[in-house]
Amino acid sequence: MTADHGAGASTNTEPEPSDGLKTFGAVLKALREESGLTQEEFAARVRYSAAYIAKIEQGKRFPPKDLPARAEEVLGPVALKVLSAAARSLTRRSVLASWFRHWAGIEEEAISLYAYECRAIPGLLQPEPYIRAIFERRLPPALEEQIEREVTSRLDRQHLISTNQNTAFSFVIEQSVLERRMGGREVTRQVINHLLEMGTRRNVEIQIMPTVQEDHCGIDGLMYLAETSANQWIGYTEGQRSSTLISAPKDVSVLLQRYGKLRSQALDCRATVKLLEQMRGAL
Repeated sequence: MTADHGAGASTNTEPEPSDGLKTFGAVLKALREESGLTQEEFAARVRYSAAYIAKIEQGKRFPPKDLPARAEEVLGPVALKVLSAAARSLTRRSVLASWFRHWAGIEEEAISLYAYECRAIPGLLQPEPYIRAIFERRLPPALEEQIEREVTSRLDRQHLISTNQNTAFSFVIEQSVLERRMGGREVTRQVINHLLEMGTRRNVEIQIMPTVQEDHCGIDGLMYLAETSANQWIGYTEGQRSSTLISAPKDVSVLLQRYGKLRSQALDCRATVKLLEQMRGAL
């Protein structure tokens, strides 16, 4: 939800190589070498940079969807079949920062998913313009191709909400996150429209925490909580280029108590809709 949910998301410019990415890269390298081509020669013929092809062969970059088709033009029809098969085994989770990947897997299987966010709109609720605004402002600057892959990865992850209709999603978001107007007025308008739309889903609750709230127990920062199919709760917190999974029952209990209190301190869903509509009208 944040990390790859929010502003601190995927701050690693290269994912830690996964088995799937390494396998795809090894297959591509073997096919290229069998044809007697250097990386530079192959890259020129498939119209990608040599550095990009090198990263793919090393398992450090997610291959673009059209690479197997472009490779067929250079390496023949067998390359298309083999690379297409290898690509099907990949998951967009490979693009995620290594320290976030474990939580992403827990998210996918959760039957309840709670989020309190004080830095950015949770990743599962971000419209595409907002996602781009985040990644385009990230430092150090990322390559355009990296931004495209990470935008696609985050949009893919958002299918969790529509696919997992039996999962209860709860989001508490600080009003100040919207007042920041990340990306500008038009992007903020699209964010508000998206929140209003997502809030109409039966399995989604969105609550805004008002900027002025004297009773506020979220001072220690963002938190994410997931209930597994075995009814075990797991917590997740995040900082600069790092994250922590929390599974000790005593510590998870603390997070659950705090999240419950935050929900009572935030505006209820109807009041949240009213506030969002007022904020949209003021843009």
